[in-house]
Amino acid sequence: MGNPKSIGSAEIQAAIARLGAAISERHRHSPSLLLLGVANGGIELACRLARQLATANPQRTVLAGTLDISFHRDDIGQHPIPKEIAPTHIPADVHGAHVILVDDVLFSGRTIKAALDELFDHGRPARVELAVLVDRAGRRLPLAADYAGMKLLADEDEKVLVNLDPTSFKRDSIRIERAGTTAGRSAR
Repeated sequence: MGNPKSIGSAEIQAAIARLGAAISERHRHSPSLLLLGVANGGIELACRLARQLATANPQRTVLAGTLDISFHRDDIGQHPIPKEIAPTHIPADVHGAHVILVDDVLFSGRTIKAALDELFDHGRPARVELAVLVDRAGRRLPLAADYAGMKLLADEDEKVLVNLDPTSFKRDSIRIERAGTTAGRSAR
């Protein structure tokens, strides 16, 4: 793709707003939703979407939690478990729930497969959907996002780095960089 590409806070906020609106529209009659952020990249996005959905419909119960996929990854031998991982925290019973898995970037599909494995270790939801901030090409498993904030094209040798700052939305950023040159929070 050439030079690194950056996406700023305003475009990211608009993408998150689109995600929330699409989820809210599809689930306008759902009494409750369980959003589970895939650790670590999906956690802040899940929290933001949960706040947005609760504000859009105060009668609906919206809970946000975390899925740690470390032990379900198929590349655990190549990529050891990070030291700063958030443990699985599911604030409601998964059995029979409407669950939305939330992650920052959908690339090969392997992370989402691991998230599904972790989720089903905790019960059998009625429905599982996927919301991602960035959908990029390169799927290696037959998985697709139900909701995507934006689509980006990145070459195989590039990484999409997402930083959603929990203290200031103005510091949110997305960068596309060549693999091996990244020092970002979440890179895929």
